[in-house]
Amino acid sequence: MESPLLLLLTFLFLGALWASSAAAAAIVFTLHNSCPSTVWPGTLSGNGAAVLGGGGFELPSEATASFSAPPGWSGRFWARTHCNFSASSSSSSSCATGDCSGALRCTLGGATPVTLAEFTLAPASGGQDFYDVSLVDGYNVGIGITAMPPPHAAAAAKVESGANTTVCGYAGCLGDVNEQCPPELRVTLPTLSTSGAATKVVACRSACAAFGAAEYCCTGAYGDPSTCRPTKYSRIFKMACPAAYSYAYDDPTSTFTCPAGARYLITFCPTSKTPSTTTRTGRS
Repeated sequence: MESPLLLLLTFLFLGALWASSAAAAAIVFTLHNSCPSTVWPGTLSGNGAAVLGGGGFELPSEATASFSAPPGWSGRFWARTHCNFSASSSSSSSCATGDCSGALRCTLGGATPVTLAEFTLAPASGGQDFYDVSLVDGYNVGIGITAMPPPHAAAAAKVESGANTTVCGYAGCLGDVNEQCPPELRVTLPTLSTSGAATKVVACRSACAAFGAAEYCCTGAYGDPSTCRPTKYSRIFKMACPAAYSYAYDDPTSTFTCPAGARYLITFCPTSKTPSTTTRTGRS
């Protein structure tokens, strides 16, 4: 089993190799599964951009996978859980959470509730990458994003950050929403326990999906940041994932940037922030 320190050293070593190559123009994403069970990451590209990881693949517990994206790429990553993929028919294949119509290689977004890691990379001319973790469509597993700026921009990132910890900052979760999910939002699977049949919480729906009310969906009279405010449900999400979108207008604390050319480590089921190479002030 890989230790967090070994994973970080591997991430930094790969970054050093990448930095030494003048020809390296692609942005590398590294996905690590810290969950106790296998997950099946799904990927979806926007605006006709390159498909990463074939759209989806299997990632056992403590396994790591890396692939690159071209400048200007935009898209999302998520984890699918409790999957059963049939070799003979997609009609008998499915995942309990994050499913994309039974396909291993996704061509559409994962079924909600699902936690999303979202990226918009800077164009080849430079600028800023934008990234976030979103629970707006609900939660299935925790996701954490650790950014490593390119060497030529690392010093600038430190200076620019100042009191703004969102520059190359850690995005995502530190806890498990499923452990705190109220009964009215729970998605469960039958399971066995020492006392017999039971259920396991495998995902937590958003209040918007559960109730459809404008105050939870930020629509109608609640359609702008001044009227759509945090609710008792979004606060549950925010407690476990303080650096993630908990509802539609959670922008000030949930949108992150990093100089073009950064590398990204995406961890499923993180238990702590992976140390960053960028100095941060304020939040630890």
